[in-house]
Amino acid sequence: MSDLNKIAIQILSNGKGILAADESTATMTKRLESVNIDSNEHNRLIFRQTLFTSLSMKECIGGVILYDETIRQRSTNGKTIPEIINSNGSLTGIKVDTGAKALAGSKDEKITEGLDGLRERLNDYYKLGARFTKWRGVYSITNKYPSNLSKSANAHALARYAALVQEAGMVPIIEPEVLMDGNHSAKDCLKKTSEVLKKCYEELELNNVDLKGTILKPNMILPGTNSDEKLSDKEVAEMTLECLKNNVPSSVPGIAFLSGGQTEIEATANLNQINIKNDTDFIMTYSYGRALQQSALKYWSKDINNIVGTQEIFDHRAKMCTLAAQGKWSESLENS
Repeated sequence: MSDLNKIAIQILSNGKGILAADESTATMTKRLESVNIDSNEHNRLIFRQTLFTSLSMKECIGGVILYDETIRQRSTNGKTIPEIINSNGSLTGIKVDTGAKALAGSKDEKITEGLDGLRERLNDYYKLGARFTKWRGVYSITNKYPSNLSKSANAHALARYAALVQEAGMVPIIEPEVLMDGNHSAKDCLKKTSEVLKKCYEELELNNVDLKGTILKPNMILPGTNSDEKLSDKEVAEMTLECLKNNVPSSVPGIAFLSGGQTEIEATANLNQINIKNDTDFIMTYSYGRALQQSALKYWSKDINNIVGTQEIFDHRAKMCTLAAQGKWSESLENS
């Protein structure tokens, strides 16, 4: 087992998942302002530190993805944020792309940037304590998108990123997100996500990326947010597993789903069914942002000094997600 494979397995084992706390300052500002909290560096730190020091970090969270601001911060007790995360047996990750911009040649689509200077930044992040990284490519679904250009350009960027990350001794999370926005059917989502994944793995192979030392962070197969189609969690699980079995090489150790616009309960119920029906060797777990944090954020916003109460809300959500990652979640446990 390679060192990178060991890191990937450590992050994903025993029902543990990934807390995606890598919102950019602009995104975090929107989240905080939505609950009437001023977005300053101190408040962003306090909320995140509250999550990182919760009890569920030891039992449920195998890795935390940070943003550049956060990985450089010290907590109120003087420890660095990576030191706090690592003291709970979790690993520190870092978002390394610089965001999605308009794709030249197809202006309605996006290309993720951040390859320039990445090698140097990765060495810096490693010294700060990071052992895994994240890069997100985004794809829209319409009758003509994602275009071949978008699939090809984003797959190439993800592969170049992954090769550089492994060179720096870290595990790359590959995140090709086919967005839920639109009125497309689940069948359309299955077709387009399959095409996106196929292209990604072609490029990863071309760039000599060791797939055993990677983690895939895909979307589940769902109808668009403006579609009238309604799927049961069992149908979501069946279509998602079909997509992954047909397009992801078996050497990938694990898959950590993004929540991508689902509610906390939807993301948990769908992950649970995926694990009940999982007949692959892939570890199937979660890498959630909003679907882990939203209830805790709402609670915290009523009294930002109520750390214990906020942690209890977060701990419950993390416990439910970890049960789902083992196929052991139920509505009765959710409400208990």
